[in-house]
Amino acid sequence: MLSFRRFGRLCAAALLAVSGFAAVPAAASYAAPAVREQADLGGGWRFVRADVPNAQAKDFDDTAWSVVTVPHTWNAADGQDGGGDYYRGTGWYRRHYTPPPEFVDKRLWLQFDGVNTTADVWVNGVHLGQHRGGYATFRFDATGTLVPGRDNVIAVKVSNAPDPAIAPLSADYTFFGGIYRNVSLQATDPLSVRMLDYGGPGVYLRQRSVDAASATVDVTTRTWNNSGRTRRVQVRAVIADATGHVVARNATAVAEVAAATGFDARQSVVIPEPHRWQGTADPYRYRATVEVLDADGGRVTDAVTQQLGLRSYRVDPVSGFFLNGQHVALHGVNAHQDRLDKGWAVGAGDHVRDFDLMDEMGVNALRTAHYQQAQQVYDLADQRGYLVWAEVPMVDKITDSDAFRANIRQQLYELIRQNYNHPSIVFWGIGNEQRTNDTATNAILDSLAGLVRSEDPGRLSTYATNQGDTDALANHTDVIGYNRYYGWYSGSATGLGPWADRLHAADPGREIGISEYGAGASVHQHEENPQRPAPAGPWHPEEYQSLLHEASWQQIAARRYLWGTFVWNMFDFAVDSRAEGDTPGRNDKGLVTYDRATRKDAFYWYRANWTAEPFVHLTSARWTQRTAATTTVKVYGTVDSASLTVNGVPVGPAKTPAAHIYTWPVTLSPGANHVVVTGVRAGKSYSDSATWVLKTP
Repeated sequence: MLSFRRFGRLCAAALLAVSGFAAVPAAASYAAPAVREQADLGGGWRFVRADVPNAQAKDFDDTAWSVVTVPHTWNAADGQDGGGDYYRGTGWYRRHYTPPPEFVDKRLWLQFDGVNTTADVWVNGVHLGQHRGGYATFRFDATGTLVPGRDNVIAVKVSNAPDPAIAPLSADYTFFGGIYRNVSLQATDPLSVRMLDYGGPGVYLRQRSVDAASATVDVTTRTWNNSGRTRRVQVRAVIADATGHVVARNATAVAEVAAATGFDARQSVVIPEPHRWQGTADPYRYRATVEVLDADGGRVTDAVTQQLGLRSYRVDPVSGFFLNGQHVALHGVNAHQDRLDKGWAVGAGDHVRDFDLMDEMGVNALRTAHYQQAQQVYDLADQRGYLVWAEVPMVDKITDSDAFRANIRQQLYELIRQNYNHPSIVFWGIGNEQRTNDTATNAILDSLAGLVRSEDPGRLSTYATNQGDTDALANHTDVIGYNRYYGWYSGSATGLGPWADRLHAADPGREIGISEYGAGASVHQHEENPQRPAPAGPWHPEEYQSLLHEASWQQIAARRYLWGTFVWNMFDFAVDSRAEGDTPGRNDKGLVTYDRATRKDAFYWYRANWTAEPFVHLTSARWTQRTAATTTVKVYGTVDSASLTVNGVPVGPAKTPAAHIYTWPVTLSPGANHVVVTGVRAGKSYSDSATWVLKTP
């Protein structure tokens, strides 16, 4: 299925004519004009976890409130400790702020990158508006209310209480409340790119065609004249390569734009012999800058730069996923955005650490389940070459109401507009695991799939189902993903491949992916040859997770028709209602622990299969206290051969790999046993070790 098979249009008040492609001088260099101002508003907030009357008033006394810095959540502790009783209610934030005096002639926009779930914003007691939905960026026009050179008070009332009109209604994760992403003030000229376009950048790069010879990109700029008079306006687009050299440029004709009106300008640029974005192999990016000019003075009044990764892709129901004509096996994971003792209030370094761990394991595809995540996540995916499935939070169930339908459409508009230009994003997910296959649910899914087609026909819509293979829920989107937990919630781990084969044989034209599979694991619980444990029980031995992933991946790797597969989950995460494994409030299906401190054994199984880096990893190394003398030493690795010693004594001959696994039966001696595995590849040695203590009666 071609990703460029359909073309749509953005809504526009007017469309400016294109003046024609301009020749580019050889080796011309370009630096985008710095005409916008931004102020970080992360510090100096006061907070109270309660609903306080009149807290929006400028002269309200908040001196008894706590001092906090955003990102902030009020559920960092109670949202992860189990019991299902974390606070879901109202909290208030207030801070004083004096904008620079030179902002006096600017348009001022308060930007919130993520507030869960409902946010009401006031400046000096004036209500700027309300945003409903916990995952997207939103902005309010604070011009005239926020006074430059004077003390102002910003007040934000936040609620993460359940609301039947806001998605998600329920989900298997904690809904952390608060202003959990950054807050900033954006200052623009009155003549600028539009700032109130569902929180989007106002510049949209549609790749019409991309091949080795050339790339054609439509640059749509949504522009707004916020000044009090008619302006003569021109819009220029400049494409520069990674070194800053201009490779294409274009400009619209000059047009008169009335006060307080907007227009859309669309320009087409052609880039000859493009350097294409080839995923993790070569995530090359251009920079696309749009300049808005006051034609009377020749002054650039606004400039917006977006990353541009040129690529084409398709999904084939027989041969899987192709990027720029090359088959790519998507080695995917799911990931939530929280971590231990921080909830969703994570910082830039946390996101980088997560990607470093995914890089180490060999990940090349990411499903940001089950909601829009921070812009930095998608930026990092662009930079590191991940293929991304981005998703709206329609999880579990719906409310059959006009208000709910409007809200989930709003959240999909925000997801698409805010992330339109990320080359990493290939799939727009319209929902996850709807429990009811009824008329109302299917109507919403159909509406969302239609919205993807109209907003962004260059990408593929998808949906993750845990219901019937071919029922109505699975038939709205371009491609489909299945959440199938063979060997955990039901059946045997060896059932995944036969299930996929049956579905593929029955419907060979269906593009089939596996959106979730996995098992829980505690790094403190161990068992030799474990049987499938009770998923909701207290015993989740790490060894069982490894066995399940060994079986699952070997079945997946043999079936090229699977367009993509995504492990559930890359990291343990908080579900305050859960009581299983060794920690209340935790979903422990991650391949890395919630604090990111420990890679579970299954992490190294995927590293052995998804990377070429030489290493050996001794499994069950954390199982240091043993009671049975007879055991099997199992090692994952990417070496040509591996040898084992116990207390310095070689154990049998060196082993060659069987699907990246090396095993030796051993008998431990009473007391300490020093176990060392050594692998050899291309003449170099790699080792891992552990000390296991055998306790005797």
